Amino acid sequence: MNYKLIDRESYYRKGVFRHFSEDCKCSVSMTARLDVTELAACSRRSGTKFYLNFLYLLSRVLNSREDYRMGYLWQTDELVCYDVIHPIQYVFHDDTETFTVVYSTYREDYGAFYAGALRDLERAKETREYGLDAANHPNWFDASCIPWLSYDSLNIELPDGYLFLAPIVNWGRYREENGRLMMPVTVRLNHAVADGFVVANVFRMLQREIDDFVRRCAPE
Repeated sequence: MNYKLIDRESYYRKGVFRHFSEDCKCSVSMTARLDVTELAACSRRSGTKFYLNFLYLLSRVLNSREDYRMGYLWQTDELVCYDVIHPIQYVFHDDTETFTVVYSTYREDYGAFYAGALRDLERAKETREYGLDAANHPNWFDASCIPWLSYDSLNIELPDGYLFLAPIVNWGRYREENGRLMMPVTVRLNHAVADGFVVANVFRMLQREIDDFVRRCAPE
């Protein structure tokens, strides 16, 4: 785990950070629908899991900009930016209706990421433990699928007293709308390190990443 310290006096969001980390602690949450028609088709053609393909693209986006890789070390009161952040997946167990936390490693190489994340999921299916280990995984972000519902909005509340900067991303079941498959995605970021522009950029970059991935996936 590597990171760089952020000088709060020269931080480009200096005033905003101070206000939303001291005076008005809050987060920004936004839900939008992404067109995943071609990504779903590409996943079927290649025999790969749509879920893991989307998780890879999401991880690429969140690693592409420092705003999404910010962290706060409460032990030393330091603002940092991690070199890389990794996704936390979840496995749902139908028999117990509980989840297991799955810590996966982001790799820029698609094949390496896919194989590793798939192995992580398979191992997690063998346990019924929750498996949370946040203390040893500070630069992991929450990525959770809600496949039972194509929802319209989602809000996640966090305690005001805890300066939690890692992204929290959820997505639901996609559904057909006017002949296209549209999937709800919710992105939550701490307002101290993100505003509406920064949050909206996640969706804009995700759609571009999806389109680029699909073009590479297209048959000759």
